[in-house]
Amino acid sequence: MKLVTSLTSPYGRKVRVVLAEKKIPFQLQVENPWLPDSPVASVNPLGKVPVLVLEDGVSVFDSRVIVEYLDHVSPVAHLIPSEPKARMMVRGVEALADGVTDAAVAVFLEKKRAPEQQSADWLVLQEKTLFRGLEALSEALGEKPWYLGNSMTLADVACGCTLGYLGLRFADIDWRAAHPNLAKLFDKLMTRASFQDTVPVV
Repeated sequence: MKLVTSLTSPYGRKVRVVLAEKKIPFQLQVENPWLPDSPVASVNPLGKVPVLVLEDGVSVFDSRVIVEYLDHVSPVAHLIPSEPKARMMVRGVEALADGVTDAAVAVFLEKKRAPEQQSADWLVLQEKTLFRGLEALSEALGEKPWYLGNSMTLADVACGCTLGYLGLRFADIDWRAAHPNLAKLFDKLMTRASFQDTVPVV
């Protein structure tokens, strides 16, 4: 299988971490979906990364759909629980982390526009979402070593990728001081090869 993504995409990083944790071999195709001649649209009509292209040519897109598929492909290191309530909690934290990332990406893209074209109201809205989301991620983790029990799940992976993106694009946001428990989780994740090998590159 082939993963089409950019090296800065936090959603793509989430998929790459899952692939590494589950020891699934794949080919990495690095693309910038923002370029006019990007081939991403040929495998995803939405023109977004990541996209997982299976051996039979079928494209799987949206990171949440991809990781759901991958967790069933290999029995190694299941990251999504089968028990309904635990599964809901893990996927809920993933959705929360992805929502924080969505807001962060929206702010980043808006600030790339010319100052006179930027919407102050839009920036305020997205920044409020970002900070509320971080608060919620911190509250959900509490003092636990992992979001669910004593082992890493997709919830932790998703949160770690979100925090890594904030470190890449928003060095001025001191989420470590505001949420020491998230900082502790992130530092623990960064001891794993799957996170070390997928640090976003500008």
